[in-house]
Amino acid sequence: MVDALGVAVVGFGWMGRVHTQAYARVAHHYPRLPLRPRLVTVAEEVPGRAEEAAAQFGFESATRDWREVAADPRVGAVSITAPNFLHREIGVAMAAAGKHIWIEKPVGLTAEDARAVADAVAGAGVRGAVGFNYRNAPAVEAARDLIASGELGDVTHVRIRLFSDYAAHPEGALTWRYERERGGSGVLGDLASHGVDLARFLLGDITSLTADTAVFVPRRARPTGATAGHSRATGGELGEVENEDYVSCLLRFASGARGVLEACRVSVGEQNNYGFEVHGTKGAVFWDFRRMNELGVSRGTTYQDQPVSTVYVGPGDGEFAAFQPGAANAMGYDDLKVVEAYRFLRSIAEGTAYGATPADAVHSAAALDAMTQSARTGSWVSVDAGA
Repeated sequence: MVDALGVAVVGFGWMGRVHTQAYARVAHHYPRLPLRPRLVTVAEEVPGRAEEAAAQFGFESATRDWREVAADPRVGAVSITAPNFLHREIGVAMAAAGKHIWIEKPVGLTAEDARAVADAVAGAGVRGAVGFNYRNAPAVEAARDLIASGELGDVTHVRIRLFSDYAAHPEGALTWRYERERGGSGVLGDLASHGVDLARFLLGDITSLTADTAVFVPRRARPTGATAGHSRATGGELGEVENEDYVSCLLRFASGARGVLEACRVSVGEQNNYGFEVHGTKGAVFWDFRRMNELGVSRGTTYQDQPVSTVYVGPGDGEFAAFQPGAANAMGYDDLKVVEAYRFLRSIAEGTAYGATPADAVHSAAALDAMTQSARTGSWVSVDAGA
């Protein structure tokens, strides 16, 4: 028997659209899932945008006020894809109203915000999922299994990179993303949060770090109207960029491994250059998001001059079989969000956590706070997600 679950989406920019499309597709890829999402309502404060979303995607209703979603008895689960500074308020309110929440990272502006949401979810007895989508790539899950198997020996070091050009244009509008009060720590929350989650997913907890940050485009024009995505603005009043364009960080793991994490939002010539390189005493594994369904793997007993082979993921790796019948058939970014939707709904149906949770968001946010502190003081900082 399949039960319907009323779902809502709060915030309908690009990510709200991605969540909505994932809900629409999840039953196609996971026909045995005992819950089927029903698009009940969409909330977006920009005039007309919620109504357009309802007309295009089939939501039963639309509103400009997310509080109406919290009070709506038809809604059992909510996707929170509003700007970062609203995550804590909306997440806590939805959990308190008994709604399961699928919330985008970084779950607020600080570890305190993420912890408040995690505590609210736990206290209300609802399920929570967080949008750390890159861990859902079958190749990333295959890399984790390979590391855990010991075939690479003891992991010695990892390098994680997240380079993008979404903020590289000097005419990029001075939206909330560039304000400390509403956008938090800039590229740390946007990209480095993913990097921290990948690091923990692959290698375990980070114990301490030291970081350096910079702003490379210090002034931008204020937009004169509503914006979506990474809009441009010309001729407007110039304002200061208050948060980080770039971060580099040295990591120490509980296992004894070392790491380097680097993220930048103004890297001209880089479009979503995200990936990792994990080295062990006997081998290595490499992943590039732009070749999402491949791994570079070096293993054996040669050590010196040991070759690297390209391995294509296939059925048996992560959730690949739900999308493609054989190896080397490509999956894409939106598929990762379908996996996320599936794991969120399965968590609700079975009462057991699957995929990234608010607790994972607390760990990521604690590392981001430590990076900010380290960049300010120039020192090594302990990472304590329980503080």
